[in-house]
Amino acid sequence: MMVSTKGRYALRVMVDLAENMSRGYVAMREIAARQEISLKYLEKILPDLVEAGFVEGLHGRNGGYRLTRQPENYTVGEILRAAEGDLAPVVCLCEDEPCCDRAGDCRTRPLWEGLNNQISGYLDGINLKTLMKQ
Repeated sequence: MMVSTKGRYALRVMVDLAENMSRGYVAMREIAARQEISLKYLEKILPDLVEAGFVEGLHGRNGGYRLTRQPENYTVGEILRAAEGDLAPVVCLCEDEPCCDRAGDCRTRPLWEGLNNQISGYLDGINLKTLMKQ
C-alpha cells in the first residue's frame, strides 16, 4: 500500500480544519496557504471529504469548510479511505475487485489478509485529535 499525495494532503486538510475549528468555516485559500497545497489540488480533495460527510462547505463571503464532527470522532483510516479508496495491500483484497479464482486455494492470501488487518487496525486506531498540535 502506497498512500498517494491526495491521501496525505486530505489528512493534512483535516488536521488543519480540526486545529481551526473554533473559527467556524475556514476559507480554502487559508488552508492552502498554511498547508502549502495549491488551490487547484484542494479543489480535487475537498469534494471527496464533503461526499464522505467529514466536512461541510458554505459559499459566500464568510464561507469555507468545517468539520462535521469532533476531531476525536475521525480515524486516520477512514480519512485515507475517503481520499484513496481501498487501502488493501494487494488488489485481490480490494472490495471493488472481483474475487480471484484462486482465492480458496491461495497459499499467500492469509498473509495479505493479515497485513491488511494490521494496516487497517493501526490506521483506525489513531484519531484526528491525536494528530493535532497539543
